[in-house]
Amino acid sequence: MSERKSYYKYVPSVAAAGIFVALFAALAGFHLFRTLKTRTWFCIPLVLGAVFEVIGFFCRALGKSKPNVLLPYIIQNLFILLAPILFAASVYMFLARIIGATNTSHHSIIRINWVTRIFVGGDVLCFLVQAAGGGILASSNSNSSADLGKGVILAGLCLQMVIFGFFVLVAAIWQMRMNQDGARGHTLKSFNWLLYLQMLYIVSILITVRNLFRVIEYAMGRE
Repeated sequence: MSERKSYYKYVPSVAAAGIFVALFAALAGFHLFRTLKTRTWFCIPLVLGAVFEVIGFFCRALGKSKPNVLLPYIIQNLFILLAPILFAASVYMFLARIIGATNTSHHSIIRINWVTRIFVGGDVLCFLVQAAGGGILASSNSNSSADLGKGVILAGLCLQMVIFGFFVLVAAIWQMRMNQDGARGHTLKSFNWLLYLQMLYIVSILITVRNLFRVIEYAMGRE
């Protein structure tokens, strides 16, 4: 039996992968330091997501010199695919803390103690679905099993986009009600909730764009 020449449909760029490794390593280190210093434990998934990206892009760089080695291919495929789900988990918990810090849970369409449970629970489900699909795709040895893996991943990505879209809607409705209320309350005088919410929106846009790109990628095929 002849050895497979390459698991990749492209030639991995060591330079591009190296840039992303350095970028996400810096982000992981910075956020880990801030998390430990401020004890904001909800940022742990964000740190883990950055670590996933570092490992994923490092293994992708290995694909340049070892394109026929299966393990680095599987790791880069899974870790880069799953990292944004961990980023989303921190975003979900961040909104709950913004609402709690402003003492305005009555403006949320979901009870504050359920915000994290619902969205992080959905995030875990998306993680498991995409991990299963990634595993099937990475280890596929036929077109049918590869198509199955792509289909499972696509289903997980679509589910994640639906959940994330609902999350953004929840945040937007809360902001609208805050604006209608004039953002009154003694807790708001020393807490710039709008700045933090805008940061949340920016991260949400980046995650959404990335998910949309991956949906198109798996829907149209990766060849």
